[in-house]
Amino acid sequence: MMNMRKKLFLLLMIFVSMSSYGWDAVGHRVIAELAYRNLNAHTRKQVDKLLGTRGIVYFSSWADEIKSDTIYPQSKNGWHFQNLRSGMSDAEVLDFYHQELGGGKYLFYVLDSISSALKAGRSDADQLKFVVHLMGDFFQPMHLGRPEDKGGNRVQMRWFNQGTNLHSVWDGKLISYTHFSYQEYADYLTDKYGEKKKQVWKMSIEDCVLQTYHLQNEVYDYQAQGDDNTYHYAYRFRESLDWQLYTAGIQLAKRLTEIFK
Repeated sequence: MMNMRKKLFLLLMIFVSMSSYGWDAVGHRVIAELAYRNLNAHTRKQVDKLLGTRGIVYFSSWADEIKSDTIYPQSKNGWHFQNLRSGMSDAEVLDFYHQELGGGKYLFYVLDSISSALKAGRSDADQLKFVVHLMGDFFQPMHLGRPEDKGGNRVQMRWFNQGTNLHSVWDGKLISYTHFSYQEYADYLTDKYGEKKKQVWKMSIEDCVLQTYHLQNEVYDYQAQGDDNTYHYAYRFRESLDWQLYTAGIQLAKRLTEIFK
């Protein structure tokens, strides 16, 4: 029988693994659920064929769960993030984005490359899982964070009097604070922003890069003010969180529609 020390160690390792997710499992499911609801019948049939009915939702956090596996060792070394330094103009951000597409090794390049490969073959379930997941990471502002603090991982914070860091707050704590299930959150965002669906669908990927980078700057600017009141923080960024999740869901639906058309 497993002794108490081993049990505690196992629970700790599970907690550490879960706390390292981009968004978190709920956040990725919200995005995938929104995307699934906004797919046309043809695209939905194609993604269901690869992953099973609603599989893009159920496998949306798979790319985080396999980080400890050896099947995709490169996945845990940069696929999930893209460092963007502070003080960049919009033109500089877009120049960097296109430069990365031409030969990078991080999120921008990997998402574009895997999307292209899936579009060409249209039969690789793992590629589809990565696209679903990395599109979510693309809209998490700390996954487009600053290199000097590893996307907020080195920025210490207090969250309801518990020690944490800026990256973890954006990965999951802001989402957990809403107390929504992923389906409830998807319902809420659909009701809140449904009239803006066409506007979001028309956004280019460049628009999305800039939107997330601008939010990244807002997050760091607020951090510099030194306000450690959790209620203030959650209130200040709730609208931004909602908009990022909704945009990510619609943009994922758009990308999948383009891949499987």
